[in-house]
Order: sequence, then structure tokens, then C-alpha cells
Amino acid sequence: MKNQVQLITYTDRLCRGGLKELGSLLVDKLNKVISSVHILPFYYPIDGADAGFDPIDHLTVDPKLGTWKDIKTLSDDIDIMADLIVNHVSDDSTQFQDFSERGTESQYNGFFLTYSSVFPDGAKEKDLMEIYRPRPGLPFTYSTLKNGEKILLWTTFTSKQVDIDVEHPLGHKYLNDILKTFAENGIKMIRLDAAGYAIKKPGTSCFMIPETFDFIDQLSTKANKLGIETLVEIHSHYQTQIEIASKVDWVYDFAIPPLLLHAFSFKTSQYLKKWIDIRPENSVTVLDTHDGIGIVDIGPDPASGRLGLVPDKELDELVDIIHNNSKGESRQATGAAASNLDLYQVNCTYLDALAGDTTTYLLARSVQFFIPGIPQVYYMGLLMGHNDMELLHSTGVGRDINRHYYNPLEVDEALESETVQLFFRLINLRNKHASFDGEFNMLESNDQSIILKWTNGESWSELSIDFQSLNHQLRYTNNGIIEEMKF
Repeated sequence: MKNQVQLITYTDRLCRGGLKELGSLLVDKLNKVISSVHILPFYYPIDGADAGFDPIDHLTVDPKLGTWKDIKTLSDDIDIMADLIVNHVSDDSTQFQDFSERGTESQYNGFFLTYSSVFPDGAKEKDLMEIYRPRPGLPFTYSTLKNGEKILLWTTFTSKQVDIDVEHPLGHKYLNDILKTFAENGIKMIRLDAAGYAIKKPGTSCFMIPETFDFIDQLSTKANKLGIETLVEIHSHYQTQIEIASKVDWVYDFAIPPLLLHAFSFKTSQYLKKWIDIRPENSVTVLDTHDGIGIVDIGPDPASGRLGLVPDKELDELVDIIHNNSKGESRQATGAAASNLDLYQVNCTYLDALAGDTTTYLLARSVQFFIPGIPQVYYMGLLMGHNDMELLHSTGVGRDINRHYYNPLEVDEALESETVQLFFRLINLRNKHASFDGEFNMLESNDQSIILKWTNGESWSELSIDFQSLNHQLRYTNNGIIEEMKF
């Protein structure tokens, strides 16, 4: 993975077109700042129950967007990351429809997880209460198959997303076929979506258990043999991120977004600096993604009693601060207020979570870019977009507040704005300055400040921020001359 800023985007929400149009935008208008892109699910269909994360056919590009040939062509100009949705498929998939019609006679019998396949001897109340849930209720959907059989399907997320048995030979073949298709079409990196939920065992939380670590390790090894790097998506206690980092190429650093919001809100850097000291450096850093802002990533682990990165009472305060900063918009999109898959995330653009203050936003991006790892920027964040309340109200889906459909005119207007141009200067600094290929140090500072520095020979760059006053300095060398960027 290139040590440069990577874009995260849906195909149709950034360009109102398909893969060819997205390619044109990336090559013609964003080529000076973006050299790699994480294209969010482009499989058939892109407009299902979970915006593409509920594939009917993971091996087919949705015809609305194009074909695998378009992916391959784009990969000649720009590095592409794609999602491997390891945990589930749509109940409209060929596999499930065949299973529904034929039951145990289906060629896909054993491919799907059910209550009885995980708990063949039944489960006690304690077993069911121990299952980790990203949303209220048990992970089962009562279903009457087309053949008349009544079963409890294992559905971690929605009733439309049926979990598969990744340990079954059919599960192995399914994932192997996807990896092979990716490799044949120029995919260089994959994001393992919902991998933490992939293995279910009686008497466990069914989330990030030892067998899950082994599964992720094995799947990553298979991908590496095909020339594909892996990035694991896990929202969990920070110690879990540290543990999984040793088994994969890359892990997300989901703690940084809420920790930075906490630092700016509570005027302290102590918890942010503590995390920077212990975090894995093979991380992909983000402030925003297609999901919400993960509060659980800096919170305690209820199962083990392990403390979080910040005091518990300040987590609730932080959520209220975000809601106030967004003038109540995020409250309408979060938790039980809207259709949400994850009640432990706050749905809001990162800019609006910071009350729309562009200086604070660019300072947050600066910290993200200075922390070791590969920085990703979500398309809404790249264009410094605001909450889309119209889309939220029309769909009732909380995450849609941060999933605006840009038209070409809106893109051009955003690209011409002074603040976005200043952001692009920052991206260019991170992409091109030699210091970021050197040595990182966090220098001594008081509990309301942070100083981050990169050094590579005679080249260096340094960022200092006082979270109480917002006084800041971003200095760097340029052919022996010290220059400064102000926000």
C-alpha cells in the first residue's frame, strides 16, 4: 500500500455515474491528491438492504456501475481496494434461494449458519446472552423456507443478510472464488468486512474469539499469495486492535476519530497521546468512513471489564457534545432514532461533529496525517461536506446523513473552494514530503498540547497544537528553507 492519502468512496455517490465516470474524475480532477482508492461495494446490487454490503452476487459488478473490465482498466491508473464481505450474503442470493427451495437436498446445504448448526444441542439463556451484539436483540431471524421448513437463520446484522459458515468447504470455496476474481481484475488491497463476526462457537461471545484470529490469519495468507494486501475492519476494544495487528497487513485505527473529538472538546491531549504511544503502526487511519463515528472503539470492554481509553462518563458527554455541535442533526440519525445497524456509532459528517469549524477540521486532519499509518479520507470529508438531512429523512437510514449523492456541479464547486484547496495542500504535503518516509517522534508537551515530528535526513516536518487555544504550527523543510502552513 502506498504511503499516501487514499480516498474512500462509493462509485455513484461521488460522480452520479458508473466506474468509467469515477475513473475520469479520479484521473482528470483528483490525480494530484489521490493515487489509490477504496471503492465501496460495487457488487450486485449496490442498492440493497445495506448499500452494497448485502451482495446477491459478490462475483458480479452491478451493471448500473459497469463491469470487471472497467475495474481492471481503472486499476491500470490507480491502486484499488475492494471489500470482501466475509460474514454474510443476501437472502436473495442464488445460494440462499436454492437452499430455501430444496433444504437439505440443496447443493448449498451447510453454507448458511442457523441456530441449530451452531447450537446442535440447544443453548441456555447464558449462552445466548453472551453473544456480542452490534444492535439490540438476538442474531436470529425466524424464517419459513420455500419448502415449508421453519428455521432460525443466523443474521448478525439485518434479516436480509444471512451469515455463512466460513469454516465449511462451501464457505472456503466461496471466499476463494472472490479472492481469485479480485486478483484477476487488478485489486491490490481488500478490506475484510465484518470479519470479527465470522466464527461462531457455543459458549463464546461469537466475536473475535481465538478461532476468529486464526481465520483472519489464514484468509490473509491466501490473499497475500495472490498479491493482495489485507485490511481488517474491527470495531472493538482497543486491545483487540493491538492483538489483531500482528496477524494481518493492516488494521484500522478507529480510535483516532473519537479521541480527536474528545481532545478538541475537553481541551486535553493526554488520552490521545496515550493511544499514540501504544497503537500498532501498521494502521490505516481515518476520521470518517461510510459508517458512523465509533464510540465503542475508545470505550470499555463490558465482557472482560477492561477499561477504555477515556473515562466512561466522558463517553456519554462526548456523544452529547457531537449532537450539540451538529445542532441536533446527528441525534436524528443515531441509535434508535433511525434505522441503524450499530447503536455504538454516531452518524454525522466529521466536519459537522466539529460544529462546522474548518480550522478545527483541518487541524484534526493534520494530526491524522502525522500519526504513523496510511491515511484514508472519505469522499464526504475530502469535499468537506455537511450532513445530508434531506437524504436522511427520505430513507430513514441513519448512516445516509453522511452518504450524500454529489452531482458534477457540486463536486466542481467544492473543488474550487478555498478551504478544500487548503486541505489539498495538506494532502500534497503528506503525499510528497520526504520526512513521512522517515522516523516518527512524539515530543514532550503538556496535557493540553501535542507535538508530532517526522525526520528523514535533512528533511523534517513538525505539527504542534494547543487544544485549549487552538494555537498551532505546521512547519516543514523545503529545499533547506523552513515553510509553514496555517489554518
